[in-house]
Amino acid sequence: MADVLSQNEIDSLLQALSSGELDADDLPAADEKVAKNYDFRRPAKFSKEHLRTLEIIFEHYGRLLSTNLPVYLRKNIQVSVVNSEACTFSEFSTALANPVLLAIVNFEPLGGNIMMELAANLGFAMIDRMLGGQGNPLERTRDFSEIERSIVDKMLAVCVQLLREPWKNVVEISPILERVETNPQFAQIIAPSEMIAIVTLNIKIGEVEGLMNACLPYFTLESVMDKLNTKYWFASMKENNDEDYNEHIESVVRKVSMPIKAILGRSSITVSDFVNLQLGDIIKLNSKIDTEMDVFVGNIRKFKALPGTSKEGYAVRVTSVLREE
Repeated sequence: MADVLSQNEIDSLLQALSSGELDADDLPAADEKVAKNYDFRRPAKFSKEHLRTLEIIFEHYGRLLSTNLPVYLRKNIQVSVVNSEACTFSEFSTALANPVLLAIVNFEPLGGNIMMELAANLGFAMIDRMLGGQGNPLERTRDFSEIERSIVDKMLAVCVQLLREPWKNVVEISPILERVETNPQFAQIIAPSEMIAIVTLNIKIGEVEGLMNACLPYFTLESVMDKLNTKYWFASMKENNDEDYNEHIESVVRKVSMPIKAILGRSSITVSDFVNLQLGDIIKLNSKIDTEMDVFVGNIRKFKALPGTSKEGYAVRVTSVLREE
């Protein structure tokens, strides 16, 4: 920042110029501003702030992939965001390999679609794993068969649905997988000169490593561009205190289903007696009719109860609560 002159310094400087003691040519020239070239064919519609916010969104998305995909693939999966950049759609489409997996996603309620590109080696690794293999890619890349396409479509549909949660702070979306293309020529969703943002994720399935590119057209995100900044991002997050958090955890725990069993009694019989059991046979238990039963919640003995009936079904009446655990 330039130094600010006081009024006395300004008066002294003007007096020196008027008396000839100081030449105007000797005064230091102000720093000239350097003009920056602007390419109107490639307008900068995505700022660094926008790209950084998109990286945050897809970092969250990567964590969801790494925790949800192992359920289907039964393999350790690591996902990380590599980088983000803005370019034209033609630059993105010409760099695509053939074959490639291109998921066209309807980004409702936003207008337009986005595109998710998955490397072919990752696709073949998923197919091999889903069919009982070790998850190895092909040595020589080829096109996908109809059966392989069906398997990959289901996996990509799972990946698309995971986009909901990371975008909640920006907009509530309902992404729908419209189709999957393996030829880049059939995936021209916007004009070649349109600007897009690309977020690149590195995915590692076991020992197989490849890239997933999320292609986000400006046309699709135009209505929420003001929300794609970190200030709005953190301001929109709800600040929950410990009490609210505890209430939320308690409400979630209350919805968990737990198996409950009441042990009427126990007995030991031989295998031959068990095999020859008939309708009406009696097995003698180690408990009496008026003896309280043990009621287990999961594997923990939690209650004492007496047997009975309720309407037309069997039931137990809790008599005491055990606090052994």
